[in-house]
Order: sequence, then structure tokens, then C-alpha cells
Amino acid sequence: MANIASAQKRIRQTVVRTARNKARRSRVHTFVRKLEEAIALGDHSKAREAFIAAQPEMQRAVTKGVLKANTVSRTISRLSARVKALGASS
Repeated sequence: MANIASAQKRIRQTVVRTARNKARRSRVHTFVRKLEEAIALGDHSKAREAFIAAQPEMQRAVTKGVLKANTVSRTISRLSARVKALGASS
């Protein structure tokens, strides 16, 4: 355990930030999972709604520094293509 006050404060800050980031990451994964389930069901309207809900959550994770911008951009692009293909097949 740290003995210096500044080091103790850094530990407290790290614990809080880690919990916050974990919650944000979990929230993003939940939205993406709901989208994946909608795509698996083959329901275009439900998948589109889930995509519209998931996209801002993913972008927010980027601005908060939880996820990398290119990773989220790639994921959104791939999910968008899958939702679009689902609409074309219906």
C-alpha cells in the first residue's frame, strides 16, 4: 500500500475510473448484444432501432476514452452493413 498522500489519492482515482470505464464498456456491449440478437432474428425494423440506439453509445465510449475511435468506426460500419443487408433481403 502506498504511504505518500498523492499516491494514495492516485489509487482512489484509479479505482473510481476503472469502475466507471467498466460500466461504460459493459453498457456498450449490452447495446451491441441487443443489436446482434435483432439481426439474428431477421427483424429489420427491430435491428434498425437497436442500431440507432447502439451507435451513440459506442461514439460516447470513444469520446470518454474507453474504446478506440478506429475500432468503433469499423464496428459501426460492419453492423450498419449487416442491418442494411437485412433490409434488402426482406
